[in-house]
Amino acid sequence: MSFVVANADSDRVFNNADSFAMVFDRTWKRLSGSSDPSSSTEERIKAVLEAMAEHPFLISSPEMAHQVAIFRIRLLDLS
Repeated sequence: MSFVVANADSDRVFNNADSFAMVFDRTWKRLSGSSDPSSSTEERIKAVLEAMAEHPFLISSPEMAHQVAIFRIRLLDLS
């Protein structure tokens, strides 16, 4: 898999928003250290979603996944 899984001891992911959110948080943190500080939040979201392209929730519900990503950023003050 090309993205960070929610539980490092398991490669199981699920087609739901909770699984997506856990993987999104880890991938955001992993990529935030290597991203250009002048990148917009939207550009950073795009990079994270590209890294998570194989996640089942992103595949089945791309618009909802994007909304969950925006919500997680606001909720956890990740911007």
